[in-house]
Formats: sequence, structure tokens, C-alpha cells
Amino acid sequence: MSQSWLILSGKGGVGKTMLTASLGMALAKRKLKCCCVDADLGLRDLDLLLGMENNVVFDMLDVARKDCKLKYALLQHHQLEDLSLLPASQSGSSKDLDGETFQKIVTKLKKRAGYVLTDAPAGVERGLKNLLPGSDYSILVTTPDDVSMRNAERVLALLEEKRRPRPMLVVNRVSTDLVLKGDMYSPQTVANVLDVPLLGYVPEDQAVVAALNRHESFMNQDCPAAQAMERICRRFLGEYVPLPEMIRKRKWFFRK
Repeated sequence: MSQSWLILSGKGGVGKTMLTASLGMALAKRKLKCCCVDADLGLRDLDLLLGMENNVVFDMLDVARKDCKLKYALLQHHQLEDLSLLPASQSGSSKDLDGETFQKIVTKLKKRAGYVLTDAPAGVERGLKNLLPGSDYSILVTTPDDVSMRNAERVLALLEEKRRPRPMLVVNRVSTDLVLKGDMYSPQTVANVLDVPLLGYVPEDQAVVAALNRHESFMNQDCPAAQAMERICRRFLGEYVPLPEMIRKRKWFFRK
């Protein structure tokens, strides 16, 4: 049975769009049909992370307004045949998409793909509330700091108010050295504070920024972030994958 997942965050800049794109790619590499939906109306970033920014002609609002059929707005990934994208509109806003219309779009997408991953706008405003009727489950993304965690608690309160299932958690930009020094919360500590199950964490990785600047995906590289996303994908699919042990990197000093 097809599933619709909402990717949430309490604040912007924590890696929500990154998670949507990389999880979609990880699923497609396993020959599982996946559609990524950019519902962050007015911004549109998901196409850039997937390297599809030059292919956008129609967008979600065109579909919502019935200016085009869904099949004409969907973009096929150039490398992964099982991955598609429904881009957002850069000129629209949350008031242009109501919950009933979004739910109808997702219902159609679930007939085409086994997994529908929707990149939601950050926060708890109208844009997010309109997406809840069209989602089955959700993933909450945060960074291990007090500001992000406080905002994540607001999202959890909204989900509880709307009687939605408890989300799974992904902690992004984790520094092993800082965690071991006691200067950063561990991913499990974040999960315990928020009282949500930990799906996994993504380490701080320069390869992510470098790939973004090249309009590429770090998922095509053998880097710590890509390895972490592969583990997250395996857990997402129900496989038991233990969290890697945090070990401080050893510094070697050579004397002449």
C-alpha cells in the first residue's frame, strides 16, 4: 500500500529539504517508486537539490488551479527512473493551496508511487496545517540545539492537537567531537527530550555543502552524510540498523 510522508521542521535551515531529496533518492535506488513533493510554496528548493531546476515548466499550483494535468507537472529524475518531483510555485503562498485540494493531489500521486515524500514549509502556520489531511505519517527534522528543539516541540504540539500520528525523528548536522566533549546534545538525547522515536542522524559533512554548490546530490558520493542517509533509509523501510558508535577522531602527530 502506498504511503504519504510529511517532512517537517520547527524552523528553517535544519535540513528538511535535504532529507526529502536524499531519502527519495535512496528509495529510488532500491527500485521503489517515489515522488518528492515540494509544498514550500513561494520558495521552491527541492528541484535544486535534485538537479532538476532547469526542467520546471508547470508546478503544484498549476495542478491545484487545474491549469494543467498532474502528469504534465511531474518531472522525471534524469538518473533514477523511479524518482519523480512535483515542484512548488515560486510565486504562490500557503493561502493558494487548501487541504482538500492537496489531499486530492496526493491521492493521485499514491496511485503512481509507493512513497510520496512532501517537503513541508517550516513552522506551524497555515501552510503546514493545510498539508496534514493529505499525509499518513511524518518525519520531524531538527538540529541538536535548544532553538531548533524548542520549535520542534511546537510542531509536535500541533500534530497532537490535530490527532496525527507521532512522527519519527532525524537529527541533522551532528558533530561527533562536540557530542563527546559535552558541547552538543547527542541524537538520542534530542529524541528523549522530544519523546519521539529516533530514525537516525546525519553528521556534519562538508561534502553536503560542496555538492549543493555544484547543484549535485551528495548521495552520489561515498561520504559520511550519504552513508548516514542509507542507514536512515534502511530503518525507514523497517530494517533493524544500529546507530554507529561515536568515536573521537584520532590526531596523528609526526616528528621529523
